[in-house]
Amino acid sequence: MKSIQYLLILLLFSFSCSNKEDSPENQRTYNDVRLDFSSLVFNEGVNDVTLLNVNNFLWSFRVNMPAVDFINNKRPLIIDLHGFSGDNTDAHKTTSCYIQTVFSSLEAIIISPNAGNYLWEDLLNQEQVLSLVDLAVTYLPVDASKIVVIGYSAGGNGSWFLGESQPNVFSAAIPISSSYNTTTGGVSRLMEIPFYVIHGEDYDYFPLQLTQDWVNATISAGSDITFVIASGLNHFEPCSYAPYIEEAAQWLVNDVW
Repeated sequence: MKSIQYLLILLLFSFSCSNKEDSPENQRTYNDVRLDFSSLVFNEGVNDVTLLNVNNFLWSFRVNMPAVDFINNKRPLIIDLHGFSGDNTDAHKTTSCYIQTVFSSLEAIIISPNAGNYLWEDLLNQEQVLSLVDLAVTYLPVDASKIVVIGYSAGGNGSWFLGESQPNVFSAAIPISSSYNTTTGGVSRLMEIPFYVIHGEDYDYFPLQLTQDWVNATISAGSDITFVIASGLNHFEPCSYAPYIEEAAQWLVNDVW
């Protein structure tokens, strides 16, 4: 995972340059973060964690560990991005009905970070996600060839962004109820990894037709996109998307891995 570590160096440097409040002697390093993460004990099931990052503020995230024997048995890693929630400090704990329950069939490790009052595309959340992937691959029984990013609403846009920008990190992306422009200056962009895109038929925040147009645009550029319309579903019923996400989990097994 050298590509993750190189990207982290760039992100941490960029963010640190914009945050000079701490004196050098008080500034945490990424080695400090690694040491703290390596000392954590993750039990079977739900583990709610806070970790002080290099810029001296807390990452809050949930780690779901499957009930398996990890000896010679590395597991897929699912990065689960919640929808926009402002300052809701528990936003990352609200996705279990459509993420954790569904992906139990894969016996995957699931990490659900909290975005705070920012978008997933923002620099500090790119830093958080890539750091958590790096820490998980380094210290948990993760199969680095089976790392997936999934998200709902704003988290769906984040999964588009990270899937497009980090194809060497993620093997697939699953945006749900998203709206992500796949064109630049009218030219369609190619996604280098496969995507499984789920969108509610009656989704009022992000019109179905607009999302479908952008999906078709990147398909025309050669992208491997599966597009699924969730019949009758809208923005306010994320738990109802669970059956469609279960199909996405089977797509990972049958078509991606």
